[in-house]
Amino acid sequence: MTFPVNELVIAGWTGRDEAALRKHIRELEEIGVKPPKTTPIFYRVSASLFTYANEIQVSGPDTSGEVEFVLISTDRGLRVAVGSDHTDRKAETIGVSLSKQLCAKPVSADSWSYEEVKPHWEKLVLRSWQDGELYQEGPVTAMRSPEDLMARYGKLPAGHAMFCGTLAAKGGIRGGSRFRMELEDPVRARKLTHEYRVKILPVEG
Repeated sequence: MTFPVNELVIAGWTGRDEAALRKHIRELEEIGVKPPKTTPIFYRVSASLFTYANEIQVSGPDTSGEVEFVLISTDRGLRVAVGSDHTDRKAETIGVSLSKQLCAKPVSADSWSYEEVKPHWEKLVLRSWQDGELYQEGPVTAMRSPEDLMARYGKLPAGHAMFCGTLAAKGGIRGGSRFRMELEDPVRARKLTHEYRVKILPVEG
């Protein structure tokens, strides 16, 4: 079941491990991205970027996905999905808010009730693959908890969604034509998955 979203928040620099957080900051500094003013930080972007699509279109070759757990506030309570904060890395060197606004944010159509996974939250694992090669892998506890992020941001009313931070990329940040992601719940033996293609549009000027 899918849910409508009318407000979208991208939480960045949400890592609990300070060493891992610094590593991700260095990854981005290597491609010219300035470090954040605060950690974590919350970027507001257009809700129209939130999509359940299996293909997105991007301008030029300098974009890449990153797997995240996504909180979706609904009339039925808080839901957890898996999504990709697909980002324009070239634009990121100009401004992170700008780069976040330029790409669609694919999300799994399926989601879980947060109350169902809250008791064993620390067991959940995020993974992504770029063109079939393992790109990211790690526990959701690498990022701050949903309660921590919502307390820092403020209320998350029904119709709001929040992307909650990502893991370091294996072998460095890079793009591709196909991005697959999953959120695994080993306690209940289930997974949320989504895969999307990236169609690169020509840059004419």
